[in-house]
Amino acid sequence: MTSSAETKLLDTGPLEQRLALQEDPLQRLALIDQLIGHYAYTNVLRAQELLEEQWSLLQDNPVPDFLDNYYLNKGVVENQLYEFEKAEATALEAIAYLEEQGSAKQLVELYIDYAGVCINLEKLDEADKFLTKAHRLLKSFPDRRLSSRIQCRRGYMSLHYGNYGEAIEQFLEANQLIGSLDGNLFLKDEYFRTLIHSGLGQVYERNDEHDKSARAFLKVVRMCERINMTNRLAWHYLNVGRAYLATGEIEQAKSYFQRVIDTRDDLSLHARASAYANLGMYHGDIGEYEEALRLFDRAESLHRELNEEDYHNLGLIADARGRLLVELGENEAALEQLELALQYATAQEDHKQMAEICREIASLYADQEDYRNAYLYQLNHDHFMEQYIAEVDHRQQVELEIKYEAARRQREAELYELRATQLQLKALRAQMNPHFLYNALNSIQSYITSKDPTTAARYLAKFAKLMRQSLEYSDLEIISLEKEIEFLDDYLYINEKLRFDDRLAYRIIVDEELEEDILGVPTMIVQPYVENALEHGLRSKKDGLITVHFKLLDDDTIICVVEDNGVGREKARQKQLQDPGFQNHRSRGTSITERRLDILHQSKGKQHHVKTIDLIDEQTGEALGTRVEVKIPIMEIPLR
Repeated sequence: MTSSAETKLLDTGPLEQRLALQEDPLQRLALIDQLIGHYAYTNVLRAQELLEEQWSLLQDNPVPDFLDNYYLNKGVVENQLYEFEKAEATALEAIAYLEEQGSAKQLVELYIDYAGVCINLEKLDEADKFLTKAHRLLKSFPDRRLSSRIQCRRGYMSLHYGNYGEAIEQFLEANQLIGSLDGNLFLKDEYFRTLIHSGLGQVYERNDEHDKSARAFLKVVRMCERINMTNRLAWHYLNVGRAYLATGEIEQAKSYFQRVIDTRDDLSLHARASAYANLGMYHGDIGEYEEALRLFDRAESLHRELNEEDYHNLGLIADARGRLLVELGENEAALEQLELALQYATAQEDHKQMAEICREIASLYADQEDYRNAYLYQLNHDHFMEQYIAEVDHRQQVELEIKYEAARRQREAELYELRATQLQLKALRAQMNPHFLYNALNSIQSYITSKDPTTAARYLAKFAKLMRQSLEYSDLEIISLEKEIEFLDDYLYINEKLRFDDRLAYRIIVDEELEEDILGVPTMIVQPYVENALEHGLRSKKDGLITVHFKLLDDDTIICVVEDNGVGREKARQKQLQDPGFQNHRSRGTSITERRLDILHQSKGKQHHVKTIDLIDEQTGEALGTRVEVKIPIMEIPLR
């Protein structure tokens, strides 16, 4: 079952009628699930009501598919209601639930939604973390629809960082991906299309390409009106109005600002307050100063209702009001407003705004022939403008350093990957101990000569499979954890039966939280440590036991524990001195693997990846075996 948002446009009337008549709780759940997926983007208040009933019904009817969709939709609805902190808490609860119960694609969808909430909260590192997790999952479960959404979120992150060139590329790629769905769009896809074009409009706006900005924002408005997606429509009207104001098309700007005020489907007072302020500027431009002042008062009242410390918007209104009062000849009142605007700008350390206001005050004093104050404020203007220019230079320098550092890390990662690949080939050549190959083939031959062809055929098939896997994997840098475990299981089985004549037992344990089929690991990375335990720890034991345990350490790392009940490292070292062949094989096997791990972990900025622990009886001091803990980097499985 997919998310209830992954539906086409619904005719909600018949569904609402059926819901009103339906008494069966499971049938009500099914209807509510469909309606919430639609209303989350078209009628958020109704979606909120239905979510409350859905949760109540789920207490007695915990249907997994409906529970999954409940968590996915609740966060979306809270985000649409601008309740970002609530949406964050819901998303984290949903992630904990779906990581246990949900599908990979549901998790990707949730990670993308949560990243959007983090961007709204300006927690960009957290957003990046979860978009990376989503991208990693999609490597195993490709989906153009979800890839488009990831690129859209990435575009908004680049927008926040001021990297407009990269933002445009990401938005255009997102648009191309969503366009490749051949019109087979769900309601949530339409929502993301509005985000993509709104993002493009914001980039054009910041690059002073106001004609392009107006076209992009108009496209968003038309999409929303076509499918009745009204939750954020007031903001889109506001964007169009601002773009028209910037191009000088003030009558068209006025009509869109008025639409913001007239719209009652959007819950944002902030958009309405901004519309009042922009309408005030329109009336000021055409000389209707009294109406402009009235609208500024209305805008200020709404902004204060939202946040008494919204110094940015309150400062802009005070500045605009001061300019209008100058036009009306009310110089004292104008000066009072401009000084107030300067205080607001100073509270934010907005040196550009501070410079512009000081210039306006200087001009006002000059008109009054108060040249001393005019000169002082002009000096302040020059001082603040110098600070602003220095800030811009510093910001550009930091951006260049960030870009340079990112490029350097990318080059280093590519170099590490090349070196790891070269070492991989060496490691695979040293992987199989000649003693193991000889003993296995010799044992199979003995079964054939003893006229036990059934057993011989079974072991020969296992051995052939192991050799085939070894050759196949020699061409791969990364395989799934599932294939790594399968290879180890075959390898240990042959050792148990053919090399140790059932004197060996083994266990492979995989924690439930590991998804073996979608997590990638470096090819045949554990086998050398298993071989080392067999050859040096268990070769002379009559009741050898080896345990291989895979656990998730963090989002980027698996820890594999190889533990044996062998003779211990000290006795093994003595045997190595007596037989240089064993020592030499160890140096080729585990030492090359450790160099591979060195390089792979360096590319991720991590260290201390192999730890060897001697297991000792605390009372007798006798060796009980050896434990090796190997930190394995989680890799992306290449698509083939």
